[in-house]
Amino acid sequence: MKHKVYLTREKRGLGQLSARLLIVRALNAALLAEKIEVPCEVSVLLTDDEGIHRLNKEFRNVDSATDVLSFPANEFAAGGFAPELAERNPKTGRAVLGDMALSLERASSQGEEFGHGTKREIQYLTVHSVLHLLGYDHVDEGEGKRVMREREKEIMARIEGVREE
Repeated sequence: MKHKVYLTREKRGLGQLSARLLIVRALNAALLAEKIEVPCEVSVLLTDDEGIHRLNKEFRNVDSATDVLSFPANEFAAGGFAPELAERNPKTGRAVLGDMALSLERASSQGEEFGHGTKREIQYLTVHSVLHLLGYDHVDEGEGKRVMREREKEIMARIEGVREE
């Protein structure tokens, strides 16, 4: 299945790190784990803390930086992707899942803080965002957060199981 990532770099950085490859792998793993059987597309903005702070304030009225923002194109229940209800790109026919903005600056600092590195953190944030685009949420400490965290763990284990060393 051919999913598409439209990547825009607002900020460059992190040396020769291939964020595109990491994001595509994580997106594919998340969609496979969620049993999405139609081609999908996601737009991804790579930015820094300043850029994501601006977006967070503009779209969520939250005056702080964050690691990743998700802007779903559809309203699905967690685990309830319905291809017939998904917005479609008229040129490609792919299901449009939505947009994400990822702070490479934050991914780098969190990767260091958590001791697993920037590459893994980019993949984790991508998985996290894709799940949001598919209707998962963690607005409180309840069942939704527990389910989302479990899905993240399962998907990251799949990614790490096929990681090339």
